[in-house]
Amino acid sequence: MNGREKRLARNEAMFREINERLESRIQTFTDGEAELAILCECADPDCTDRIRITPDAYAAVRRDGRSFIIRPGHERLDIEEVVERNDDYEVIRKRGVAGQVAEQLSDEP
Repeated sequence: MNGREKRLARNEAMFREINERLESRIQTFTDGEAELAILCECADPDCTDRIRITPDAYAAVRRDGRSFIIRPGHERLDIEEVVERNDDYEVIRKRGVAGQVAEQLSDEP
C-alpha cells in the first residue's frame, strides 16, 4: 500500500510541477478576468483534462504542498480528501504517506 500511495502522490506532483512551469504562459482572458488553463493534477498519469482557474485561487492551493486541483470525480478517497468543490474543479488534500511524499516533492527546488 505504501508503494502505491507514493506512486500516486508522485503522479500528482508531476502534474503540479508542469502547471507551475507553464503558469505564466497559459493565461487567457475571459470576460476581462485573468484565468489559467491548467492540467488536472489527479493521480491518473493518462489524464489530460484542463481546468480553468483564477491565478489567485491557484496560488491559494499552492500554499499547501499536500493540496492539488483536480476535475470532479477524479479523487481517490483512500489517499486524499476533498476540501473544496465547485462545478469546475475540486481541491484535494493528500493524507498519510501520500501526503508526506507530496509535501516533500513540493519543497524540492
